[in-house]
Amino acid sequence: MTLRLELSGISKQYPAVKANDDISLRVEPGQIHAVLGENGAGKSTLMKIIYGAVQPDAGRMRWNGQEVVIKSPAQARALGISMVYQHFSLFDTLSAAENVWLGLDKSVPLSEVRQRIREVAASYGLDVDPERPVHSLSVGERQRVEIVRALLTKPQLLILDEPTSVLTPQAVERLFMILRQLSSEGCAILYISHKLDEIRELCHHCTVLRGGRVTGEVDPRSQSNAQLSRLMIGAEPPQLRHESRAVGALALELQGLSLAKSSPFGTDLQDIALRLHAGEIVGVAGVSGNGQQELLAALSGEDPRAPAGSVRLFGADIARASPRRRRRQGLHFVPEERLGRGAVPTLSLAQNLLLTRTEALRPGGFIATAELQRMAAGLIQRFGVKAGGPDAAAKSLSGGNLQKFIVGREIEAAPKVLIIAQPTWGVDVGAAAQIRGELLKLRDAGCALLVVSEELDELFEISDRLVVMAKGRLSPALPVAEATVEKVGMWMSGLWEVQPQAAVEEGARAEA
Repeated sequence: MTLRLELSGISKQYPAVKANDDISLRVEPGQIHAVLGENGAGKSTLMKIIYGAVQPDAGRMRWNGQEVVIKSPAQARALGISMVYQHFSLFDTLSAAENVWLGLDKSVPLSEVRQRIREVAASYGLDVDPERPVHSLSVGERQRVEIVRALLTKPQLLILDEPTSVLTPQAVERLFMILRQLSSEGCAILYISHKLDEIRELCHHCTVLRGGRVTGEVDPRSQSNAQLSRLMIGAEPPQLRHESRAVGALALELQGLSLAKSSPFGTDLQDIALRLHAGEIVGVAGVSGNGQQELLAALSGEDPRAPAGSVRLFGADIARASPRRRRRQGLHFVPEERLGRGAVPTLSLAQNLLLTRTEALRPGGFIATAELQRMAAGLIQRFGVKAGGPDAAAKSLSGGNLQKFIVGREIEAAPKVLIIAQPTWGVDVGAAAQIRGELLKLRDAGCALLVVSEELDELFEISDRLVVMAKGRLSPALPVAEATVEKVGMWMSGLWEVQPQAAVEEGARAEA
């Protein structure tokens, strides 16, 4: 059988790190081939080399038996290679259809592209509106645009970098059906994921990278999660201890939070009510695009239109307060989008601390550079961030390492309330366990945490109570001990019982 793709001796050196070191890889037609490795192992660099976005320093590539040198993504697409990036390559000011059109033959009219998007989205069960501007889409919705864009090219090789990181369990199952269908039609798939259960369920073969080198090849279907974890990081991830404890004072209270959408494609918030206490974690589940973005903007201060009195922090009305004032009162925030909102891509890690931390600022606007460098170095060491030091640009880090840095930046600020979205998106199993452990430590130290995540397993693992966001509304809070995947899944459709007001008030008194 002619191999679909064969790599031999691929190497890539960056100033601070050797991302790929003499890598060989063989992919057969119709094979779903996992590439597994911890954050910074070189997976994304290798995929970008295959896709023509990065040029290797050494090595050879053969495509369908013929040696090729792929100089650009356009050339890769012409050969039949498509890629869905972990960090999306979409233009915010264009519509979904216009973004898809950019990667297609311009002889195809835009109207036809819109129709083809609708057809592909419908046939594969992916909810994509071709008319919506990308800036109005949540992370999960942007990911669906990327997947549809790749499927429209009818690829012979499809590269997926963390494709399920912000998809619900139901959407993951639909995606797996799509991938198995493509595989049966002869399309080869390179699949990067840190979710070991997914790799064992879906993939036929697995190549493991560590430190930029291939350290093993296995059939993941015959391996346990613990065995795959040991191959990837050299050890099993630490087990979290989540013990119930008495909660403290009321920290954050939402009451009557209704807010008209700020864009034509947003979601109206409808009478949101929630009470979050010191020393507890409340998880927010839900399908992307159901009002999570709008809720996070209202809580972080990015959207200052909330009705007076609808958002209270330790009893003080902060509904119209700026993000800076909220931070001064102890409320910190980690957005779901790392590059562009959580960090400025071109600035160093040390400089990115200044987005939310003021310890190194001096009167008159001067910056204590040495103090800033010391803070960044300490954070890099504590959270095991793989980077070229405090001066490394944010965009030079792998997605998981940048996530560890951003989460660590807010944790080290010792917040009284932390609102965090998608805390372990694209993070390897060891780093995910570390981040979740740090969140539990914050909770045990008396911090109140609101965690918005589309990883149900994560929410069940660290939350004390769960709520579900659907169609701009928030469900009643449910103790995790009483929650099931089936019940939460049903609530994601907005199907929960509305409690009588007397019961709500009684529950609020009991909480207080």
